Amino acid sequence: MAFDQNLATRVENYLIDRGFIEEKPMFGGLGFLLNGNMACGVHEEFLIVRVGPDEYKNSLKKEFIREFDITGRSMADWVMVEPEGYADDENLQKWIDLGLKFAATLPEK
Repeated sequence: MAFDQNLATRVENYLIDRGFIEEKPMFGGLGFLLNGNMACGVHEEFLIVRVGPDEYKNSLKKEFIREFDITGRSMADWVMVEPEGYADDENLQKWIDLGLKFAATLPEK
């Protein structure tokens, strides 16, 4: 399945306004990187967010959130946001900002 191009465009538009421009094809979708570290991405219809260890368990308690698992093995510190969880711009931006916040704590690649 191709990734949701509408979602990718929404993410791109939000990030462009913040000077965030690096994107790469990843896991059959599109990843958005800050200083070489992935902050968020699009896989099929899901927004993927690298929330980090401090936010991981709390994020999984929220509605429309699941573990990031596309291979049968989940990735800790990453979540998948279902379409209902990012339908409005405010929620989409909150998730993107959470991913950017964590990616900013990582050493530049």
